[in-house]
Amino acid sequence: MTSRAQRDRSPEIRLDDVAKRIIELLQEDGRQSYAAIAKTVGLSEAAVRQRVQRLLDADVMQIVAVTDPLQVGFRRQAMIGIRADGDLVSLGDALSAMQEVDYVVTTAGSFDLLVEVVCEDDDHLLDLLTRGIRVLPGVTSTETFVYLKLNKQHYNWGTR
Repeated sequence: MTSRAQRDRSPEIRLDDVAKRIIELLQEDGRQSYAAIAKTVGLSEAAVRQRVQRLLDADVMQIVAVTDPLQVGFRRQAMIGIRADGDLVSLGDALSAMQEVDYVVTTAGSFDLLVEVVCEDDDHLLDLLTRGIRVLPGVTSTETFVYLKLNKQHYNWGTR
């Protein structure tokens, strides 16, 4: 997740149909070669490489390896609903800086922020909650939703 400062510095980018198609192809398979993408969208390999780099630089997309936490030594995932007073932007930035946190969103509803965490085990989760999250300025309460099973996690929703 990018910080507010990173988002504020990102150059404005306009997505034409070719850029959208490149994004969709990379959502299907992030390991596709520039040559394969170029053939599909009708550009040169160099032009595709430049377009992908502009999309990355503008924080329009990321190319990352998505892992199954259970397969790489993490036994506990949870979503934490946070109610807070005060500056939600600063709180969101503080949560984003935590190593265990992989997703932060400011919401409208019964929680002010939702935070997804990946922990080694329940002791790690408890320590993160009590010594990391609940002590942050502005946090008034938390509610933890422990993941029993990850039923779906996909990133290929396309573009509009």
